[in-house]
Amino acid sequence: MESFGALVGSPWVYAVVALSVLLDVFLPVLPSGVLVIAAATAAAAGTATDVPDILALTLCAATASVLGDLVAWRLAWRGGARLDRAIARSRRLTGAQERLGSALARGGGGLVVLARFAPAGRSLVSLGAGAARRRARDFLPWSALAGLSWAAYSVALGYFGAHWLGASWLATAVSVGALFAAGAGATYLVRRHPVPVEVS
Repeated sequence: MESFGALVGSPWVYAVVALSVLLDVFLPVLPSGVLVIAAATAAAAGTATDVPDILALTLCAATASVLGDLVAWRLAWRGGARLDRAIARSRRLTGAQERLGSALARGGGGLVVLARFAPAGRSLVSLGAGAARRRARDFLPWSALAGLSWAAYSVALGYFGAHWLGASWLATAVSVGALFAAGAGATYLVRRHPVPVEVS
């Protein structure tokens, strides 16, 4: 944690976290959640002594999440017939697009928030919203809520995990396990309720 703690104390940690969160909409294998948790754990250890660093980390991760969603949405919007054909070949993408369209058409965006926690859910929802030509005003507010919820949850896991278990790799591992558990729960809920109820 000492070497990572040195990074947390510099502005570079925000750039690394932001880049990872921004790109994981296209590469869901990137460990953006793990990086956020590790940064929060190191910050709780005293390598970053001011609480605004935790707040800045949360805002950095949330902003990068929304920007990544916006880029994916815009690319899918402009993808045209080629992207439509690619989505049509994937049952998973087609199903996600239909569920998202139903949720947004009914005024609900709970699926957008829920999918942010599910593995690859963010990618499916952002690309699906763009391919379905969903308006920015229908999608982006839910994307912002999803990004902020995910970032706050991840930072809280790392920060409070370090306070309860000590700033160690054990605390990070337990926090990452809790993040994965939330992802598994979100995946289960999305699959169990393919057409979510209206969220006001």
